[in-house]
Amino acid sequence: MSYDDILTQTDGPVLTITINRPEAGNKFRRQTCLELFDALQKFRLDRDLRAAVLTGAGEKFFCIGGEHDPVTSLDQSQVLPIIDVYQAIDTIPKPIIAAVNGFAVGGGNVLHTVCDLSIASSNAVFRQVGPMVGSFDAGYGTWYLEDTIGRKRAKEMWYLNNKYTAAQAAAMGLVNEVVEPGELAARATEVAREISTRSPLAIGALKGAFSARHNGVSGQARMAHDQQLTLYLQTQEAHEVSASFGERRQPKTESFWS
Repeated sequence: MSYDDILTQTDGPVLTITINRPEAGNKFRRQTCLELFDALQKFRLDRDLRAAVLTGAGEKFFCIGGEHDPVTSLDQSQVLPIIDVYQAIDTIPKPIIAAVNGFAVGGGNVLHTVCDLSIASSNAVFRQVGPMVGSFDAGYGTWYLEDTIGRKRAKEMWYLNNKYTAAQAAAMGLVNEVVEPGELAARATEVAREISTRSPLAIGALKGAFSARHNGVSGQARMAHDQQLTLYLQTQEAHEVSASFGERRQPKTESFWS
């Protein structure tokens, strides 16, 4: 798939994904969501990539939300597929770090919140504006925001629609770290590289554990299938049981642990 709305770049084990619509505030439209999802799935399956950085083009906007194409009918084909992107970020067993390079507003604030870590430029601004513009996010944008900054702060952010500086965001736990604008890309990559030196299976299991309680059966499936089953299939027990079935005999249980 060739991309029109995003840029991708690899640097060793780190993938950087950049929303490349600065003239539109790096808003995500349908095409952007499809491209982000595609890039994230390729990231999931590439064994050489261990961490990703998500950012926006330019120095003013990280992402200021969603942009709907003209509605042509009232059916599911008109739904902006951003939830698929949020879910991919949340369930891929590799860390994804948001490098917030400017305004993170509406869906842009949700986008960085669902990432594993957020590093912000000192000129970044955070805001939820749904009730001001006739919109809302009653899913990831509320549940995960409450988990991140607490119930009262999350309601404040949604109900009052205040702007928060990077320093305020760090104080309330909305971001992990604040750096100068010229240092953001390098710092985000540095953190991604550091995590890449850790055990990928351990990181994947931890990420699955963090997301499992919100993802119900899909979260449990990620833990069981992506982590436990992958390892189990390499055991002598799995090989012996499979072989005995194919050979129509009882498994040699004494060989399970040999």
